[in-house]
Amino acid sequence: MAYTTTRRGFLAASAAIAASTALPRLAFGQSAPLTLLVSTRVLEIDGRAARVYGLTNGAGGQGLILDPAQQFRVDLTNSLDVETIIHWHGQLPPNAQDGVPDLPMPLLKTGETRSFDYAPNPGTHWMHSHVPVQEMNLLAAPLIVRSADDVAADRQEVVMFLHDFSFRPAEEVLAEITGGTAGHDMAAMGDDAMAGMDMGGDMAGMDHSGMDMSGGDMSGMAMDLNDFNFDAYLANDRTLADPEIISVEKGGRVRLRIVNAAAATTFWIDTGVPARLVAVDGHAIVPIAGTRFGMTMAQRLDIEIDLPGAGAFPVLALREGARERTGLILATTGAQISKISGMAEVDAPAFDIDMAQEMLLQAANPLADRAVDRSHMIMLAGSMKPYLWTIGGQTWDTHKPLVATSGERVELMFHNMSMMGHPMHLHGHVFQVVNINGRAINGAMRDTVYVPPMARVTVLLDAGEAARWMLHCHHMPHLSSGMMTEFAVSA
Repeated sequence: MAYTTTRRGFLAASAAIAASTALPRLAFGQSAPLTLLVSTRVLEIDGRAARVYGLTNGAGGQGLILDPAQQFRVDLTNSLDVETIIHWHGQLPPNAQDGVPDLPMPLLKTGETRSFDYAPNPGTHWMHSHVPVQEMNLLAAPLIVRSADDVAADRQEVVMFLHDFSFRPAEEVLAEITGGTAGHDMAAMGDDAMAGMDMGGDMAGMDHSGMDMSGGDMSGMAMDLNDFNFDAYLANDRTLADPEIISVEKGGRVRLRIVNAAAATTFWIDTGVPARLVAVDGHAIVPIAGTRFGMTMAQRLDIEIDLPGAGAFPVLALREGARERTGLILATTGAQISKISGMAEVDAPAFDIDMAQEMLLQAANPLADRAVDRSHMIMLAGSMKPYLWTIGGQTWDTHKPLVATSGERVELMFHNMSMMGHPMHLHGHVFQVVNINGRAINGAMRDTVYVPPMARVTVLLDAGEAARWMLHCHHMPHLSSGMMTEFAVSA
């Protein structure tokens, strides 16, 4: 498809992001820090008012968008009546700026301001509280870092930010899901977790060829897809009863930046028209054509669509294993927009149980080939009754750190022995998916990988800054019940 200028696409992209998520396009040559205010806000959801949390920028919208090469210089102020802390998901800041309670910085007190300053990674990322009940109360927002290619491209950019939502207090919802076993604030991390750390307990140099990690037969075993039926599923803070309508150009190209910020919901993204998946978790992949792509909690998808002409083009997010859906509508001028039900006619399937989608993904810029210096086997387990989820048989209170030395090539082998899938997120690092259920692949670069029930997924990474980095399940009730450990990197 031919375009006459790139200027038109640049302007359209800026307008679309501002319209779809109220993110101001920030000027080049930033002289003063940007501001973010952790605050409450009121949404109208299916005709009811709901008071939730938010991350409000200097222009009054949610989240941030940065220009190419712009420094992440941000003053974050907490105006809530509770302490909080924000994690910059997908970014690689110095450990002191990572945003985990007491590792190493304490929670931000009411009225306190904290400054951040680092070079951000380009791509589709997000920011959220690292206190589970706060994230469940929508304390999250987009963090988009544009590249020079994004600026030059003749396409419109649209952000689609997904949430699950309950009118009930998040503390009450979490207590119901977990049976009251969750450590809701996750703030008492403590500084003695490194005590007793076995620096020789890795699996480096071991021959794994004789290990049977097949995971057994799943027949007759019940898979648990959803912990809780939320009241609403939101795209850019709205349901399909009143969806956001994005003005697009007839026959234009759109890049959808989709973030799954839900606490406990996996979605299928249905574009309705032919599309291309071009990036995951902010990292380019070899493009894949399709109309339906899945994403678990904390993951991001960048999808390009060449609109077939004039009209209204819904982009829907389907809750896995259920009929609920949300979404937004891309519409050309004068297009007739039909009402879309928030309930599909049939249940959406479970997400990527055989990891067929993940196996298709290939990194556009994979890790350099080198020998593995250290390997860790990471066993994921748990149950619904009692509600308890573990890493290596331990919750956070008794966890044993995974150790590495800065600069080492590290192999992490996740083996899920439970009947729920786990989106596993590692702070401070980007990894490459290289093996799924015993099959080697040149997979995607990610920061959050989905490990389905009874599955095995191996990732490679190069150990970064010598510090304590969190590794946890991004399903908030699982995290709250202790499904977290640390990747402890020494100098």
